[in-house]
This record gives sequence, structure tokens and C-alpha cells, in this order.
Amino acid sequence: MHNLRAAMLMVLAMAAFAAEDALLKGLSERIPTGQLLAVVGFTGMVVFALWVARGREGLRPAQLLRPQVMLRNLCEAVCAITFVTALATGDLSVASAILQAQPLLMTMGAALFLGEKVGWRRWFSIATGFCGVLLIVKPGTASFEVSSIFAVIAVLALAVRDLVTRRLPPEIGSGLLSAGAFGSMGIAGLVLMMIGGQGAVAPSGTQAALMVATLGFGILGYITMVIATRIAEIAVIAPFRYSRLLFAMLLAVIVFGERPDVLTLTGAALIAGAGIYSMWREAGLRRARLAAA
Repeated sequence: MHNLRAAMLMVLAMAAFAAEDALLKGLSERIPTGQLLAVVGFTGMVVFALWVARGREGLRPAQLLRPQVMLRNLCEAVCAITFVTALATGDLSVASAILQAQPLLMTMGAALFLGEKVGWRRWFSIATGFCGVLLIVKPGTASFEVSSIFAVIAVLALAVRDLVTRRLPPEIGSGLLSAGAFGSMGIAGLVLMMIGGQGAVAPSGTQAALMVATLGFGILGYITMVIATRIAEIAVIAPFRYSRLLFAMLLAVIVFGERPDVLTLTGAALIAGAGIYSMWREAGLRRARLAAA
């Protein structure tokens, strides 16, 4: 029963994240990217800071000054700028598909930098996923778009962020990390506005409501994902993370009129299949180690 509930929560979280991406893409047509990041980032920071202050974790902002946390927040800022830029200048379907390569990059990074053992099967799944990314990016062809490079940078930043997170001490709570991540997004937005010379635009009533909805979907996605990971095994719910790609594809076609080509769909399928297999294999090995212990 817990596994079923967790799977449903994970699907809900991925739907919320896909809706957040779609709203950011739509808003970027009228609102500068930096302003979007600043408004959503600082508002989210305040929401999570209040949540942490009222909970058991307690608000301890000094923890945000640790070098590992600062590096994590820097990765969050880089990811926010590059991914929202990819959404604003390219297709939602392409950016979302590339983002799904993050678990594969995590596995590779853990093997190369954290000394974790990765067998040939998972290395093969990583290579398969990278082939999928190349099919989507299409380097050297007339279909190549610079926006896809921004999505690749975003997924690299996400992978580094999660590798750093693995090394954080347990006393640093997830709520504080989330507040810091949203804050770094807000700072990144201000920097982007200054560097790019982007002036602030007064949003209309509809645009302001959509910005509130964007923040709401982001918070909903985070909370439901955390609950899902706490009540069920990772091996059970991990494959449902790829439902985000399905929701993103549907929104891209219905809302933005995108028509992903065969190479994009094939690449997305390769990334999703390779990622699901890699996570399933890793979970199986983890259970075997626990049983042996």
C-alpha cells in the first residue's frame, strides 16, 4: 500500500515539475528570464525558510556558509540560469528530455569521483543514455539548436549538485537546503538581469497569477517527492521519475504546438530506458549488499 501511494505521489511530483517548466517557458515570452528567476527564487526561499523555522529542523542559516553547501547552491544557480534559458529559447520537449540524463551522470560521477563500483551493465546504460542525448542535440546538423547546449549544461550542474549533496553531513536538513537553493536561484536572476541589461517588467494580473502558480507547482513537486522517497524504497519509485518526460512532451505538443521529430523521441526513449535500468540495477546491488551484511 505504501509503495502504491509513493508511486502516485512521485507521479504527482513529476506532473507538478513539468507544469512548472511549461509555465516558466510561457512566462519567458513576456517577462525577462532574470526577473522570473529572482521573483520565484526569493519567494520560494521565504516560503521554505518559514517552513523550516516552524518545524523540527529549525532555521540555522550559518549552515549555508559551509563550502559544500555553497558549492551546491552555485550549481543550483547555474542550473536555474541555463535551464530556464533553454526553455525560453528552445523547445520544452528537448530541454525536458535532456534533463532526464541526470541519473546517468550521477552514476558516472559517483564512479569517477566518489570511488563507487559500477559494473559493465551500468556503464553500458550510461553510454546508451549519452547516445540518446546526442540524438536529441544533433550536433553538426542543420537541426542543431544552441538552446540544447544550455540544457546539457543544466543537467551537468544538477549532477554535480547531487554528488555534492551525497557528501553533506546529515545534520544539514533538506528544508534548509531547499531554502538555500531557491535563494541562489533568486541571486542568479539578479545577476542575469545586471549582466544582460534586462530591465524589470511590471507583470499583468494574469502574468502575476501565473508566476504564483509556477511557485506553487514547484513547491508541490518538491514536497510530494520528499514524501514519496520517505515512505517507499527508491527502487520502487525511481522509474516513476521519468513520468516527468511524458507530461512535458504532452504539454509541449498541446500548449506550445511542438512536434518532436523521430530522433528526439528515439533519444528520449533511450535516455529513459537507460536511466530506469541503471537505477533498478543500483537498487538491486544495494539490497544484495545489505543482505550480505
